[in-house]
Amino acid sequence: MSEPLIDDSAWVKLRERLAGLERSLERNALEDDHEELLLQRTRQWARSEARGDAGELLEVLRFTLGEELYAVESRHVSTVMPLPQFTPLPGTPSFVLGIVSVRGHIVSVLDLRVLFELPIEGLSDRNYLVVLRSEDMEFGLLADQIRGIGQLAQSNLQPELANLKGIRADYLLGVTLDQTTVLDGARLLGDRNLRIRADD
Repeated sequence: MSEPLIDDSAWVKLRERLAGLERSLERNALEDDHEELLLQRTRQWARSEARGDAGELLEVLRFTLGEELYAVESRHVSTVMPLPQFTPLPGTPSFVLGIVSVRGHIVSVLDLRVLFELPIEGLSDRNYLVVLRSEDMEFGLLADQIRGIGQLAQSNLQPELANLKGIRADYLLGVTLDQTTVLDGARLLGDRNLRIRADD
């Protein structure tokens, strides 16, 4: 009588390995299902963020003031540049940092930290100038860092928050889900109180 090609202990080991492979396949299938579910949820979230007509999408420039994130519609922005050497102007409101030359003409620099009564940590080499412009008004806003341009749905903006009161609320277009304060560029540019010359 010939010896069996595979003894019982070898069969046991083979069955254990097959069972292990089966469990591994089941785990991988569950992980794939979980990843697919996460991907579907991400897509749904992205669709809900961009929901609305194309006319409701706003292209905004995001920037920081201290620890807070701000944005303004890019259609009001004429240029963004590192803050050049500025000249202080005596007799101007405290929120006017001074004036600078931008492309050969004089532009006032407004410090929103003063205007909005935010903590002021001083100037640094990282400060930028966001120049807003309309047909009859132009000025620069001091910014700590530029975070880039993006789109958001206007229908998703919250109109107000409890911690946004006073003058900051006056220039508010809305607040996003990630707590970005979106400024109303048209209202800023149209406010005669922000002009520093009587003949403007």
